[in-house]
Amino acid sequence: MSLLSNLAETLIGSEIVRLGNAINDRKAKGEKIYNYTIGDFDPSIFPIPQLFEDEIVKAYREHRTNYPPADGILPLRNAVSALVKRREGLEYKSDEVLISSGGRPLIYALFKTIVDKGDKVIYTVPSWNNNHYAHMNDGEHCVVEVTPENNFMPTAADLAPHIKDATLICLCSPQNPTGTTLDKAELEQICDMILVENAGRAAGAKKLYLMYDQMYWTLTYGDTVHYNPVSLRPEMKAYTIFVDGISKALAATGVRVGWAMGPTQVIAKMKALLSHIGAWAPMAEQYATAQFLSNEAAFDGFLEGFKLQLEERLNFIYREFIRLKEKGYPVDIIAPQAAIYLTLKIDLKGWHFNGHPLQTQSEVSEFLLNEAHLAIVPFSCFGADASSPWYRVSVGTCKFEDLTEMFGELEDALSRLQQPHLQS
Repeated sequence: MSLLSNLAETLIGSEIVRLGNAINDRKAKGEKIYNYTIGDFDPSIFPIPQLFEDEIVKAYREHRTNYPPADGILPLRNAVSALVKRREGLEYKSDEVLISSGGRPLIYALFKTIVDKGDKVIYTVPSWNNNHYAHMNDGEHCVVEVTPENNFMPTAADLAPHIKDATLICLCSPQNPTGTTLDKAELEQICDMILVENAGRAAGAKKLYLMYDQMYWTLTYGDTVHYNPVSLRPEMKAYTIFVDGISKALAATGVRVGWAMGPTQVIAKMKALLSHIGAWAPMAEQYATAQFLSNEAAFDGFLEGFKLQLEERLNFIYREFIRLKEKGYPVDIIAPQAAIYLTLKIDLKGWHFNGHPLQTQSEVSEFLLNEAHLAIVPFSCFGADASSPWYRVSVGTCKFEDLTEMFGELEDALSRLQQPHLQS
């Protein structure tokens, strides 16, 4: 067989999609599995807003099926501008907004626009897909490992040693996979470092940019507050590219409408690149999204009820894992902050099942799947070490009535393990 391109031969497919497909194969064979792996929504549990659905159908009936403008229809770009001004206090004109079919093409286009071969890209692990985007663009991977002590979010001190000569910093808040958020003071310090670094670069030199993925920013709980770099440091507008959209805010992952906001020269180049790829959101969905985002009462009303349902599930799982921890099982969990995720620890390596020790985290994951019928994503799928005992739980496909049964099966499975010191 002849070789393909170096990229094709070295590219790794989505670990999470591969895991989800394997689980779906098992479910198709009749297995009962509590599948909390995919950062998606089950539309039978979390449908998109009815009014939004009506607007999509209306747009198709009005035959809005031709090509949209390369940067998105003006009514939608204006609606995005109005939304972020109302809810975040951000000022972005229509030519500073770019519409695409969800967030992924925007991230790809941003990397292609900013990153040359060998350019340093700073990202933390665990995090979603930054390793793959850096690889696809031949960037120099600058990987910063973050810790549970900081809720798996980077501090300014974590990033400071790597700032010099970097081209792009990738931050996501609320974070996928952790469901945690950046601290205000830390984000302010990170912004200040970027501003100082750029001020010291020669005229005409490439600047250090910040990709700020805030796809989950509308989904915060309790006292959690979402902060963004431009509101905290207005000078950061020249160096910040936001990635955002309706995928998570409206449970509309398959509707495929996302947007980027940033400096006009960056947005214009991203637009030009995407015009060759054709990764625009469909015309009808763009019109429907413009209508729905402009309806403040409908948007806010949906979000209020939607967040209550998500928070109910997140809090239930959190309380149950704390209960298991208090009973002496080697588990831990970080309190819900945002998004549709929880970060939990299941540290069973060395424990014995049927007389045999669980020697690797992969074996722990298999034990959870086979004995508790629980499917969750190990942080190794997000760039962390394969030995990490931390996992992501997603509640987007979680039926609340299943949770009591799931925890019953999980506790039963854990009760059948023997601790290492109890082995002869």
